[in-house]
Amino acid sequence: MYDIEIKNLSVNYDSVIALKDINLKVKHKEFLGIIGPNGGGKSTLLKVLLGLLKPSKGSISLNTNKPLGYVPQYSHFDSEFPIKVKDVILMGKLSQEMFFHRYSDKEMKKVREIMDAFGLLKYQNRQIGQLSGGQIQKVMIARALIMEPDILLLDEPTASLDSNAKSEIYKILKMINKEKTIIIVSHDLEVISSYIESVACLNKTLHYHGDNNELNKETLEKTYGCPVELIAHGSTPHRVLNRHKEEKND
Repeated sequence: MYDIEIKNLSVNYDSVIALKDINLKVKHKEFLGIIGPNGGGKSTLLKVLLGLLKPSKGSISLNTNKPLGYVPQYSHFDSEFPIKVKDVILMGKLSQEMFFHRYSDKEMKKVREIMDAFGLLKYQNRQIGQLSGGQIQKVMIARALIMEPDILLLDEPTASLDSNAKSEIYKILKMINKEKTIIIVSHDLEVISSYIESVACLNKTLHYHGDNNELNKETLEKTYGCPVELIAHGSTPHRVLNRHKEEKND
């Protein structure tokens, strides 16, 4: 069963081609990493999936009736901004029609459960700007999960974080992946392959590598950012993707 099916998708900004003939199927509970250079179309693809941008041609089918969860790139918070951690997470429940929404006991219990799972419970009444970068990203993931989406999209969630914070974020995502489909986009080559199931390279066109685990000593391919070494913490020191083939993933 596929949660996402993209067929012949193209996006143009006037005369500029952002995405060209993208074909991709994402399985239920798949953990897909999309890598590629800046300007390669990664954020554009997310915007199309989120319904924020209409494709010039092609189609997207989503096997869910729930809104998609979305985690933006890491943002710095004003340390004086008067909003608590638990309130930032609860903001994920809000819409324009619910701006003065009074939260139920059930909703508050769900927030506490998520904060506890992410090690944030002791920070629930702390101002968001007083947290570290890694802690803030945990809050952003928690905020995306409060609506209980089936599919979670993340845009460079570990950018600007140190290696320890990155590892913590990926461990959390792996835990979430037991129940949800995850797509994470990045241009960071230090992707933790112990956690990601499959990889796609995107630079206007897309090449899907699936669960390829072949180890080679190939060098980085400039056009797409791969073959690429993926940092691992297990017995395998690195994984290198095969060179791109012309066929599309069906």
